[in-house]
Amino acid sequence: MAGPVKAVVFDIGRVLVQWRIAALYERLIDDPRRRDWFLANVVTEQWHMQHDAGVPLAQMIAARSAEFPDCADLIAAYAPCWLETVPAPVPGSGELVEALAHRDVPLYAITNFGADTWAMFRPTFAVLDHMRDIVVSGHERLVKPDPAIYHLAARRFGHAPAEMLFIDDSRANVESAAALGWQVHHFTAAPALAEDLRGRGLID
Repeated sequence: MAGPVKAVVFDIGRVLVQWRIAALYERLIDDPRRRDWFLANVVTEQWHMQHDAGVPLAQMIAARSAEFPDCADLIAAYAPCWLETVPAPVPGSGELVEALAHRDVPLYAITNFGADTWAMFRPTFAVLDHMRDIVVSGHERLVKPDPAIYHLAARRFGHAPAEMLFIDDSRANVESAAALGWQVHHFTAAPALAEDLRGRGLID
């Protein structure tokens, strides 16, 4: 049986904030068929993942623009307008962070996030002020679900994996953490997370 949780570790994208590349290009591309093609072939989540692994946006955009020169203007918009891909908080999640903080539960985060976009995003999201430390993949050049990022986080956070609850929307990420001895919650929505946190005695 799992022991008591002494710290809670959040993912950020799609747990605390929404992330949709389409939210930007819905404004920039009127034709739905062209937009769908662009999002499936040019500016894709798979393409973005190299940023989470440490590749600068400028380098990515230059390479992609050379590959798709007819789309260069749209690709170039990705960097200066990136915050539009984070349209809103995930409903209810911020309130759970606040409730945990009110109970003085140590809070941390592990996020797949590029260094450039993190610099843009972090000042906009005060909920993260409750985090005692945040491991950012783009800074570390390690991405979930690589076990190395969880080992790094455990050293930084100063808690044994078995004492921490890791919350992530990606099944692969929570399975990787669980294999290393972390307690985990596969996030789908805030109400289910709230029920789990109450069951563990972490919030009222």
